[in-house]
Amino acid sequence: MNKEFGGIVKGWEVTIRKSQAAAKKRAKSIFATMSVAHVDDDDNDNDNDDIPVEVIDIEKSFPGGDHYTGQWLNNCPHGQGSYMWSDGCMYVGEWFRGQLTGKGKFSWIGGATYEGQFKDGFMDGEGMYVGSSSDVYMGKWVMNVKHGMGTIHFPSGDSYDGDWRRGLQHGQGRYTWHFGYKYSGHWKNGEMSGNGIMTWKNGNQYDGCWEAGLPKGNGTYRWPDGSSYEGVWSKDPNEQSGNYYPSTSGTENSDWDPQDVMVRLGECKACQGEKITPFPSQKTFSWSTGKTTKGSKGKSRLKRMSIDVRLNSNSGGSEADVASEISTRNSVEGKEVNEGVKSLQIDDRDKSSGIPGNITIRTPKRQGHTIHKGHKNYELMLNLQLGIRHSVGRPAPAISLELKPTAFDTNEKIWTKFPTKGSKHTPPHQSCDFKWKDYCPLVFRKLFKVDPADYMLSICGSDALRELSSPGKSGSFFYLTNDDKYMIKTMKKAEVKVLKRMLPAYYSHVQAFENTLLTSFFGLHCVKLTGTTQRKVRFVIMGNLFCTEVPIHRRFDLKGSSHGRVTDKPESEIEATTTLKDLDLNFIFRLQNLWFQEFCRQVERDCDFLEQERIMDYSLLVGIHFRGNSSRGGNQDSNSVGTSPRSTSDMGLLFHPSGETVKLGINMPSRVEQTVRSFETQLIGEPTGECYDVILYFGMIDILQDYDISKKLEHKYKAFQYDPTSISAVDPRQYSKRFRDFIFKVFLDDK
Repeated sequence: MNKEFGGIVKGWEVTIRKSQAAAKKRAKSIFATMSVAHVDDDDNDNDNDDIPVEVIDIEKSFPGGDHYTGQWLNNCPHGQGSYMWSDGCMYVGEWFRGQLTGKGKFSWIGGATYEGQFKDGFMDGEGMYVGSSSDVYMGKWVMNVKHGMGTIHFPSGDSYDGDWRRGLQHGQGRYTWHFGYKYSGHWKNGEMSGNGIMTWKNGNQYDGCWEAGLPKGNGTYRWPDGSSYEGVWSKDPNEQSGNYYPSTSGTENSDWDPQDVMVRLGECKACQGEKITPFPSQKTFSWSTGKTTKGSKGKSRLKRMSIDVRLNSNSGGSEADVASEISTRNSVEGKEVNEGVKSLQIDDRDKSSGIPGNITIRTPKRQGHTIHKGHKNYELMLNLQLGIRHSVGRPAPAISLELKPTAFDTNEKIWTKFPTKGSKHTPPHQSCDFKWKDYCPLVFRKLFKVDPADYMLSICGSDALRELSSPGKSGSFFYLTNDDKYMIKTMKKAEVKVLKRMLPAYYSHVQAFENTLLTSFFGLHCVKLTGTTQRKVRFVIMGNLFCTEVPIHRRFDLKGSSHGRVTDKPESEIEATTTLKDLDLNFIFRLQNLWFQEFCRQVERDCDFLEQERIMDYSLLVGIHFRGNSSRGGNQDSNSVGTSPRSTSDMGLLFHPSGETVKLGINMPSRVEQTVRSFETQLIGEPTGECYDVILYFGMIDILQDYDISKKLEHKYKAFQYDPTSISAVDPRQYSKRFRDFIFKVFLDDK
C-alpha cells in the first residue's frame, strides 16, 4: 500500500472514530453561515405546498429523532444539506427534490463511510467506500453496486484492481493474495474464467484457460528452471491430458501431478468486500410520512422518485449463497439488496405509476385447449411424448469440451420403432405404431444445459399439452407445455432444412453470446406415422418467451415494415393474448443505460448472424407488463405488482420484484412512453411525454425463413403493387438494415 493511499486510509480512520454527538454537532454547524428559519415539527400542510417556492435554509427536528439542517424546497431537502437519523447514520452533501443526488458523504453507525457521487438515493458514480473492517474500495458504482473500474484492498492483505460488474469481479483484472499468489487475466462473476496467468510465490506459473476459478482447457505450467507441462486441463482426472517437457538444465519434475495444482488453487478464492447494510437508498425520511411535494398544480413530473417496490422484500440467504446466486442469475451482490427498500417511499407518484388511459387491461386468459383423448392430434401428442421420453431418458454419452463434427450430422438414417406392444428398447403404449427420429441430440443437449429430468417432466409429465386455438400463418400448429416453459411447433420440411443447415453456426453463436435474443431451440424431432399415409410430422421445441410470473398485458410483433402490419381491431376487442403489429405500436421503449448499450450490441450481433445465414422475415416479439396494474394471472406472487417505482439509475441490474432472474429480454424493469401518430401509415408516432413503468420481455422469433424462390417471387409481385420498402419480403441484407433502423428508433436510452 503506497504512502498516498495509506494517508487516505488514516484520514478516514480518524473520521469514523468521531462520536455521534460530534456528528450531530457538525450537522448543526455546517451551515452556520446561512440564515436559518426554525420550523415547528407539526407544520400544517395546506394548498400552498403545491406551489413551488424559493429555496430556504432550515433546521428541522422530527418526532422520530431525525434531524435535518440545510436547504429546503417544497417540503423536502433541495440543495446542500445534512441529515442525521436517530440510529446514528448521517448524510452530508447535495440533495435534489428530497433525494440524495450529487456529491456527498454517508456515514454508518459501525464506522463505515462512503464519499462520492449519489443519484436518486443510490451510491452511483465515482466513490470511495471504507468498511468498518477497514476494507477500502475506490472506483465506479452503479445503484449501490460496484460496477466499472475499481480497486479494493482487504484487511487480510488481498487486493484486486480491475473491472467489476454487478458487484463482482468481471472482465480484466489483477488479484493479489496475501500469501503471495498473483492472478492476472479475465474474470467472470467473481471467479477466474477465460484466459489468465497465475504466478506462485516460488515463481511457478500457469498460463492458459480458466473456468469457475480453476484451469480448464488448454494451458501451460512452467517452472523457473525452464521445464513445462502443456496439455488439456480439467479437475476431472479422466479429462486431463498433456506432455511434460524437461529443461535443458537437467532438472526433473516428471513425477509432478497436474491435479496438485487444482488442490493448491482451492485456497485462491476472491473476496468481494463486506456487506453494506443498510444502503443509503434504504433509509427512510420523516417527511415522507405526511403530505409531500407534488409539483406545480395541473402538472405531473415525468421523473419519479418512488422506489418502494423495486425489489423483493424477502432475503436470499447467506452472503455465500447470494454470491452463488449472483453467478447464475446475473444479479447484484448481497442479500441486503433485497431487504427493506420497500420502506423508502417518497410519495411523488404521477402517471408513470399507472396504465395508459386508452388501454383496457383485462385479466389474461390461459392460452390453448388441452388435448384430451378424442382430439384429432391426441395420438400425435402421445407419439411426441413417448419419443422425447425415450431420447432424454436413455443414457447419454459423455459430452466432451468440444463437439465433434459428427455431432452435427443431420443425415443420420437411424429411426427408432415404437410398436404398440413395445420392443426391446421401447415401452408398450396406447397410441398407433410410429417411428421416431432425434436430430443432433448432443448438440441440443449442450446448447442450453437444461436439466434432463425437468425437461422431460415439462413435456412428458402427467399433464397434457395445450394446442393453441389456430395455426400460425405458415400453417404450423403450436403446442404449449402445461407449465408454459416450452412451445412445440410443427415444421415444414423447408424450415427443417434451414435449421439443419444453420445448426453449427447457431450453436457457435449461442455459445459465444449468452445474451443472444434469438429463439432458444431445445430439440428437433420427427415422427413418421405408419400405415398407408406414411406421413412425417416434424417438431421443433423452443423456449416460451412469455413464461412469466407476471401477466403480459400487451404483446407486439415488430418487423420494421408497414404493409399489412396492422391488426385492425378496436380497443374493445383486443385481448391480452392478441399479437399487435408495427402500425399498432403506440409506445417507445426506454431502457436504462447499461441495458440499452447491451441491447444495441446484441441486436447488431444477432442481425449480423441472420444476415450471414440468409435469413429474413424475422421479428422482435415484445411483451409488456404494466406495473401499475393489479390484475393477476397464473400463480404469480403478490409482490410482483402494484405501484411501479423507478429510478433513472441502473434498475436493470436489480432483481425483478418477484425475485426472478433479470437479464436482457427477460423480466426487465423499464419504461414506455406513449406515442401518437399524425397519419395512419406513420411507422413511429410522436412521443407525448407520458411514461409508464413496465416490465419487458422480448426476443427475436421466426428465424428459420431463408430468402428462397417463394420469397423472391413474393417480393417481385408485391413490389409492383406497393412501396418496395414497406413490404416484408426483401433481401436479407436490406431486411436486416431496415429492422435495425426501426428497432433502434423504438428502443431508446433512458438517460
